[in-house]
Amino acid sequence: MAEQEENKENGLEQESPGDDQVKTETDDLSVQLEKALERNRELEDKLLRMAAEQDNFKKRMQRERETAFKYAEENILRELLPSLDNLERAVEQCQCSPDAGVLLAGVEMTCKGLLNTLEKFGVKPLAGAGQPFDPNFHEAVAMEPSADVPENLILQEYQKGYMFKDRLIRAAKVVVSKGKVEE
Repeated sequence: MAEQEENKENGLEQESPGDDQVKTETDDLSVQLEKALERNRELEDKLLRMAAEQDNFKKRMQRERETAFKYAEENILRELLPSLDNLERAVEQCQCSPDAGVLLAGVEMTCKGLLNTLEKFGVKPLAGAGQPFDPNFHEAVAMEPSADVPENLILQEYQKGYMFKDRLIRAAKVVVSKGKVEE
């Protein structure tokens, strides 16, 4: 005991074995804290990078979507160009040849080719004359009496109607029968 008092006076306190353990635990906690802080910085950096990547991905997808919408009709137009070429050839033939039959045959072939191209992309004409009138698909421009055609059937088609897949893109303009009119 006297030795401890003497060491205290000289400033040379002896550390007890418990003090060593506390110092070691404190050093361990400091190391663990430093590792945890470093891991936190790494994860924060990774999170920021992922957020920036996500933002860039969204912007890229938006640009690609806008480009796809802008040029969506390109394939259809590319398919229609041969029909335009055929019509131009038919006009040239008409100027060089007095035979209207050749011109008519060329225009009919072009019309069939154009309809085939439209059908390839899902556009189909609606049935016309002789079919029942349906206000969902037909626009009645007139009604006429007819002894031959029953009431509410289409007598004549002024303008064809077309469906695109399952959606009406243009109603047919038709003349509808009133049926027999008694006088």
